[in-house]
Amino acid sequence: MIKVKRVYDPISPADGQRFLVDRLWPRGIKREALKLDGRLKDVAPSDALRKWFTHDAEKWEEFCRRYFAELDEKPESWQMLVNADRNGTISLLYSSRELKYNNAVALTRYLEQRISRR
Repeated sequence: MIKVKRVYDPISPADGQRFLVDRLWPRGIKREALKLDGRLKDVAPSDALRKWFTHDAEKWEEFCRRYFAELDEKPESWQMLVNADRNGTISLLYSSRELKYNNAVALTRYLEQRISRR
């Protein structure tokens, strides 16, 4: 099971393995406070895509299309998440204030498509 959580949400044992999937480190958070199992900067959208998107809901589907194309080009960046999901719950952590239109939500959709194909 894949969960999506803001880095500012309380840590829970139900989180399973916790992975930060943002390219930038979240403001005001100390590294040890997140209790991460991994920081995966390479799975985050490129800087150019992130800056183009700006969490604009009208750009969401196009953002997902472009982001998924980026992910298709670098399976080594996300394959470990698929493997970790086989072993139990994983949580993808992000720092955006936007709860619905963010890269962790898009990444979850992408990973679930890959997992269901198996």
